[in-house]
Amino acid sequence: MACDLWLVPLVDVLCHSPENPFAEEIARYDNALGEAGLPPIPVYGYMPGLSGDVAPIACFDYDALHFLRRAYLLALQRLEVTPVDALGGDYEQLLEMFESTAQSSHLVWHYDHAGAYVPLDFPQPVVNDELLEGGGPLGSSNGLLRELEFVAPAIGIDPKNPPAPPAPPTRHTALEEPAQTPALNGPFAREHHVWLGLHAAATRSLGQGSMIVFS
Repeated sequence: MACDLWLVPLVDVLCHSPENPFAEEIARYDNALGEAGLPPIPVYGYMPGLSGDVAPIACFDYDALHFLRRAYLLALQRLEVTPVDALGGDYEQLLEMFESTAQSSHLVWHYDHAGAYVPLDFPQPVVNDELLEGGGPLGSSNGLLRELEFVAPAIGIDPKNPPAPPAPPTRHTALEEPAQTPALNGPFAREHHVWLGLHAAATRSLGQGSMIVFS
């Protein structure tokens, strides 16, 4: 099952448009942020070279995403991070044993098929009943980037000099079809592919003021 990541520029030409397709989501996120004592999602003035166009940034499959989440939890608990060919019972046990830790993680506690990361820095995912019924916990792009940099050495990536990210998908990937991924090598190849996609998304989110959206 495939997962596409999209960047939604938080510029006034999109956010203040009466036809903004993300208006309901942004209002829901602003409400949850306000309840948590945090500022609303920032909206930036138009700058040359930055439009309101929504664009894909990465694509990977859900299993590979969980592989990376598994590696993060193991590394956080100072346990050995070993490559696996398939998700097994150990991942479920990790989620159960370290439930509070998992729910404090921007990388781990996030719905696979929906939800967003926003360019605001807060310590752990923001959640309320309305979010849980819809897109799930709201993540911080800053927090996601920190967690990606933390887990990188455990899967053989230098976070200060990461490889180039894969090219963005050329079209929307249907949920039921496999993700379009390049030929990958190495024991942590699938984790690498997801890490690079998420890292590119988080970096761009912070650099240009965009929201990351799962689809």
